[in-house]
Amino acid sequence: MKPNDDGKGLRQRGTFLIWGIPMILSLCGLVMIASLSLRNSMTGGNPYALPLKQFQFLGLGMTAMVCCVMFSPQALRRHCGLLWLVSLALLWGTLIPGLGLRAGGARRWISLLGFNFQPLEVLLFTMPIFLADRMTASRREGLDAFVRPTLLVIFLSVLPLMLQPNLGGALVVIGVCCLMHVESRGWKYPVLGGILAFFLIAFLIWQAPYRMRRFYAFWDPWSDPTGKGFQIIQGLVAFANGGLTGVGIGKGLQEDRYLPEAQTDYVFPAIGEEFGLLGTAFLLALYALWTWRAYRIYRRSEDPFLSLLALGMAASVVCPMFLNLGGVMKLMPLAGVPLPFISAGGSSLLFMWAKVGVLMAVDRTLRGRELGMEELPEVSGRQARRES
Repeated sequence: MKPNDDGKGLRQRGTFLIWGIPMILSLCGLVMIASLSLRNSMTGGNPYALPLKQFQFLGLGMTAMVCCVMFSPQALRRHCGLLWLVSLALLWGTLIPGLGLRAGGARRWISLLGFNFQPLEVLLFTMPIFLADRMTASRREGLDAFVRPTLLVIFLSVLPLMLQPNLGGALVVIGVCCLMHVESRGWKYPVLGGILAFFLIAFLIWQAPYRMRRFYAFWDPWSDPTGKGFQIIQGLVAFANGGLTGVGIGKGLQEDRYLPEAQTDYVFPAIGEEFGLLGTAFLLALYALWTWRAYRIYRRSEDPFLSLLALGMAASVVCPMFLNLGGVMKLMPLAGVPLPFISAGGSSLLFMWAKVGVLMAVDRTLRGRELGMEELPEVSGRQARRES
């Protein structure tokens, strides 16, 4: 077998991992949501309503993935400014009475054309495309490069999120933008900005009573086990109940009576109870493998736009994952963001799959360029790309 054949086989297996792992995660989420929905049958509700809805959005998500694969990254780049402005308009729309929906004291949802969705997910899809384009086109350096476009994009994106309010979503936006800036211009100013953001976030937590309750719950949940610390304690109890192998699917006690938001924010502790340490370790390994594969796509590209685009799309999946897992495992205050591909929620699932499609489109473009370079036997791949 030729050496090039081995390389092609590795690339094909890598492409499978980019969509195959999210498929496994999404199916695990469907199984878990179906298990958690069994309680509805005891109260007269339809136990199949939520799993069916999630399955429909999985189909829509895969359709979105196929559409994104069919579009070249350059085609998305040509319309990135309009896409980002539309996502900002939708974010502001959540604050308009009658258009935005209030739930849990916040306006994070919008009702449009008979559909309810979360505009943050639209923003986390369009913003990396727009920022990758602006960073690639910009010739600014130093502080000026951080202020424009990075800090400007952060400010315009985070402002409506803070008015909703949605601190968890704002943290994801800041994390994605700063990671992209580090890749493009270096780490100096994002680190300085991060220090200032830490004090600003501490002030925002201090001045908002509900955020202070979340912080106290994180710091010492056992000081008020039936109040502000109830949710995080029950999540830890769910992990403890699961042990090594879990109590079995559909047999979790916490999810049925004690664990709030078991289908969304706290789906990971529910998985820990039913499938144990082995089940949660399996999911963490899948996330780690997917992150490694996305990182490989990012590292392969010598095109600045494609490299930044791949990094931004991967970061917009990985950052919510860390915030969710850190919150439910008491490693950080709960941010209220869903677990990618697993938590119940159509908006998140749909746009997570769209990001998978963009990563596949980047990978396809890179493979096309690499195959073109292989036709030049006297020139190495890196040298050929530089000369092209």
